[in-house]
Amino acid sequence: MTGSHWFEPIADHLGSAYLRYSFTKGTRQEVDHLVHALDLRAGTRILDVGCGPGRHAHEFARREMIVHGIDISQRFVDLAAADAPAGATFERADARALSFDAEFDVVVCLCQGAFGMMTANGDDEGVLAGMARALRPGGRLALSAFNAYFVVKYFEDATFDADSGVNHERTEVRDESGTPAAVDLWTGCYTPRELRLLCRRAGLRVDTITGVEPGRYRDDPPSVETPEYLVLATRC
Repeated sequence: MTGSHWFEPIADHLGSAYLRYSFTKGTRQEVDHLVHALDLRAGTRILDVGCGPGRHAHEFARREMIVHGIDISQRFVDLAAADAPAGATFERADARALSFDAEFDVVVCLCQGAFGMMTANGDDEGVLAGMARALRPGGRLALSAFNAYFVVKYFEDATFDADSGVNHERTEVRDESGTPAAVDLWTGCYTPRELRLLCRRAGLRVDTITGVEPGRYRDDPPSVETPEYLVLATRC
């Protein structure tokens, strides 16, 4: 089952221009960090939820891992599949209705790929539960989430709803030819405590939560000074 989502027309407009944004340039460092932190090896089965044009999935596959990427945007799925290395496959699927059952060693959901983008519709718990179900017992989750404290402290040109934890931003994006489009972005923002509670409800044991930023995944403790948190958890 797949549905529509407010992000689809944005992805359709962006296309490959998505990969021009600075936050996409640290893919190799992010994967390096996860390979070490999760002790990943050749042959590891990975599900990439909200894979976008496939940048993380491609990098994992280049290291001889078996990766399946899903995204709600058919445009992004087509881009990911067009130049995919061996071991990487892609399909359009809705993270709110994942049907996988204990099929993967690792699930990654990075750069607000699905989890954060679904919060505005109240679907974050369902997305996390679906990712947990996709893991074999003892399998590992790597999930990035936007830092609510950082947003409140630093975002001046956006509106943060303290009741829902959703940040709303009106901005402009450009396609491959430079044509602009005004768009609305809604991003779920979290505290470490909220992330631990959500993971526990989904049957996941949180191993670590660290403060990170795109292209600089490290083992720093949570703070108000990094835009994202990185959750590493294990299916119980």
